[in-house]
Amino acid sequence: MSTENSGFTRTLPVGGREMSIETGRLAKQAGGSVLIRYGDTVVLVAATRSDNPREGIDFFPLTVDYEERMYAVGKIPGGFIKREGRPSEKAILSARLIDRPVRPLFPYGYRNDVHVVATVLSVDQDNPQDVIAIIGASTALTLSDIPFLGPIGAVVVGRVDGKFIINPTLAQSESSEIYLTVAGTKDAVIMVEARAKEASEEVILDAIMYGHEEIKKIVSFISEFREAALASGLAKPTHDGDFLIIDPEIESVVREYAAPKVELAVKQFIQSKMAKLQREAMFKALKEEIKQHFAAEKYSEDSQLKHVGSTIDKIEKETMRQVILEDRVRIDGRALDEVRNINCDVSVLPRTHGSGLFTRGQTQVMSVVTLGAVGDEQILDGLGVEESKRYMHHYNFPPYSVGEARFMRGPGRREIGHGVLAEKALEQMLPSEEDFPYTIRIVSEVLESNGSSSMGSVCGSTLGLMDAGVPIKAPVAGVAMGLIKEDDKFAVLTDIQGVEDHLGDMDFKVAGTESGVTVIQMDMKIGGINREILIEALAQAKQGRLHILKKMLEVIPAPRPDLSPFAPRIIITTIDPDKIRNVIGPGGKMIKKIIDETGVKIDIEDDGRVFIAAVDGEAGKKALAIIESLVADVEVGKIYLGRVVKIMDFGAFCEVLPGKEGLVHISQLAEQRVGKVEDIVSVGDEIMVKVVKIDEHGRVNLSRKEALRAQQQQTEK
Repeated sequence: MSTENSGFTRTLPVGGREMSIETGRLAKQAGGSVLIRYGDTVVLVAATRSDNPREGIDFFPLTVDYEERMYAVGKIPGGFIKREGRPSEKAILSARLIDRPVRPLFPYGYRNDVHVVATVLSVDQDNPQDVIAIIGASTALTLSDIPFLGPIGAVVVGRVDGKFIINPTLAQSESSEIYLTVAGTKDAVIMVEARAKEASEEVILDAIMYGHEEIKKIVSFISEFREAALASGLAKPTHDGDFLIIDPEIESVVREYAAPKVELAVKQFIQSKMAKLQREAMFKALKEEIKQHFAAEKYSEDSQLKHVGSTIDKIEKETMRQVILEDRVRIDGRALDEVRNINCDVSVLPRTHGSGLFTRGQTQVMSVVTLGAVGDEQILDGLGVEESKRYMHHYNFPPYSVGEARFMRGPGRREIGHGVLAEKALEQMLPSEEDFPYTIRIVSEVLESNGSSSMGSVCGSTLGLMDAGVPIKAPVAGVAMGLIKEDDKFAVLTDIQGVEDHLGDMDFKVAGTESGVTVIQMDMKIGGINREILIEALAQAKQGRLHILKKMLEVIPAPRPDLSPFAPRIIITTIDPDKIRNVIGPGGKMIKKIIDETGVKIDIEDDGRVFIAAVDGEAGKKALAIIESLVADVEVGKIYLGRVVKIMDFGAFCEVLPGKEGLVHISQLAEQRVGKVEDIVSVGDEIMVKVVKIDEHGRVNLSRKEALRAQQQQTEK
């Protein structure tokens, strides 16, 4: 332990490298703050609560912000303003990554605002900043007076050459079969986020458990750190807080009256397999009827009626959970491992490059594929090493998809998170740029939602990609799993709908191919799960995924052999990198001229690769011919159609290739003696010329006379 400026630091080896946590020196007015270092990655995390609970809300108001600072990687922000603005996609995902494991670990009914801010101060690409930000958030909350039921720890697990690695370096990550972020308490796993190269369920499970062993050490370290901080006056006793709880007297009275009515309604829902909106409307009417009864009887005040409403919601939750656990049947009458009815369609939009419509129960997603040139890739301005990406997946969730009428704004954290989840599920199955030199954008429009629209977008996007003729390595499907757990009893649910997500204990999304898993995202609403539940959830998810894949492949069994006629055709050629300037021209004039003449799009890489994108094939060929002529070398003995660009007393200068000129001496203009050059040619004339010599200075000597002789000989043959 080292002390400085009234703070102290302690260290712990994690994944073979030293992690240090310091408190008491920075951000001392926050409720709790730590500076956490891992290699040269440094993150400052502060956690603060409001003094009083927020009135009139029925949720826990937790906000997590992940602040990227470009100075952390020695960059000045791009754009005109030159300062950080809206959070990047990566920052939003990192904020969600912190939020998801800490949110379940606050006491029920806590309504004080809690704000966690992680500021990335320095980045070493071999040491993940978002994972140590989770550890930092856990420590800051543990040191504060906020009633946090942690601590938690988090690690990344990789697998290289069959061996698991904790917090793999950048090089190890690139060759790793999986990249799995896992967070948990000392007793259970509470959050998993993973992308994988068709890994088996057994490998995924072992990776989670391997990571949890390291997490236990981190949690123990944070607990010891808090005890030492308390002794030094650098941590605070836990604040009791004002918790929103239902009045016991009201709950007892309402239960006696309402429980039989709610139980009867739930049985009716199950027997009739009622649709979502109809079920919600009936339950809303029942709830209002019960509230009106108690308003007329004895609980007429607004505060009392809120307790009545909360009790009804509590009874609904308990009843539905009990039916699942005891009767092994769900609200829509399905078995626990049963997937809803599936309907698939492709080519639903006539002029797009590819489209897929995936409907599962009352969840419906239309995914639309657009193919673009290499230059259409997204440029990234963030703290990572990746500068651009050629595959983008965007997810839209309009309010009409759940029967609501409200304002539509830009994509929120949820939409961005779901889009990237689907992106990760599919990216491993996309062809390489060498095999398929296109930028790919998929937009998933959620048209109807009743649970697991993110996995619906994975399925719809696979259909859209195959419809577009993208040669994917294997089709991908996804399914969302749920959990109902009471003491030692539990039930794992396949293909959860909205109400099961809302009233359940887990949202466990798994996507993959027939061969293995490509992405996993698991979130808990309870204090975590054990190995037994994970085994059952993964096995059931595989069964569901294969069932969905079978239904999809009945509609389109393989990618179409040809691209849409509306998609650009890309021609690839390679030129000498030293001649790139010939194609671009001074100030970009030459390449702009080619684009204007042909209507194509041209992208040139530094290594000399040229990509020509054209919907019109003939236009692409014309652009290719122009480029080839721009980089071609003049050859001795070859005949060219030259254009006279300048006339002198001693001869005419002709352009035989773009930017390449030669001299036709007056004696080489014709067989007979020529008195004046103008007697034979004028500026702008096109004449056949033969290259007779290129001297040591690169000067090209041309002969019209020799070209005419060669032409005559060819005619005589």
